[in-house]
Amino acid sequence: MKIKIFSLSKTIGLWFCLCFLAISGAAQKTDEKAEAVLKKAVQVLGGDNYLKVRSQIGRGKFSVIRDGMIGSFQTFVDVIVFPDRERTEFKEFGKKAVQTNTGDTGWIFDATAEVINVQTETQVKDFKRGINASLDNLLRENWRGKADLTYVGKREATLGKRNDVVKLTYGGDGFTVEFEFTAEGFPSKTIYKRTNPDGEDTKEEDRYAQFVEVQGIKTPFIIDHFSRGVHTSRINYETIEFNKPIPDSIFTKPTSPKEVKKDLKL
Repeated sequence: MKIKIFSLSKTIGLWFCLCFLAISGAAQKTDEKAEAVLKKAVQVLGGDNYLKVRSQIGRGKFSVIRDGMIGSFQTFVDVIVFPDRERTEFKEFGKKAVQTNTGDTGWIFDATAEVINVQTETQVKDFKRGINASLDNLLRENWRGKADLTYVGKREATLGKRNDVVKLTYGGDGFTVEFEFTAEGFPSKTIYKRTNPDGEDTKEEDRYAQFVEVQGIKTPFIIDHFSRGVHTSRINYETIEFNKPIPDSIFTKPTSPKEVKKDLKL
């Protein structure tokens, strides 16, 4: 009897070992072409300097595009502490709007109504989806353990040039994002789908241009957004700073609108 029990336990142990090895092998499976595209892009953008970025402060103008023309614009200050804290302030005609997110929470200040509202579940979800679709999330590899990376192939870009395309597929909801990179390794486009208020899926696209070197990091100073193939907005950075200390207090929901009206001191 002892011999039989020993043999059975040994067989079970061997079975678990084989299953563990199979699972480990699956977890370690990578798309080498896609990984090579990411590695090349990181090196082009600054290598270790790029990977060591922990915070970013951007200032510039956000323009709404109508019929190919600038319809209106706002100045903005965008403060990011990677991977999931962000505060963006917009100003237009002296009025300020503020959106702040910290992981699973967020708040919004509306200067016109002078109220501070806690973000809804949908608004927080949109913020998180924005992170999942971001270039920094891809290249700094915060998607690992949440999504699969695959190489899609080459796609026609400008005349005589083709871009390398990689795709992230998130396991939770199947959300997919495609990223295009030039032959030199520079980011060119980000493409994903968004569900509009009518429940329709729309193709959204960000295009990157005017790469400027700041603190040893090449970063796009122009980001154009297209929805259903129509140019709808432009982010035009005037200055970008990396790795400045950011106080936690700027992400905390204020107790009164008076606090939000003060300009950020960073």
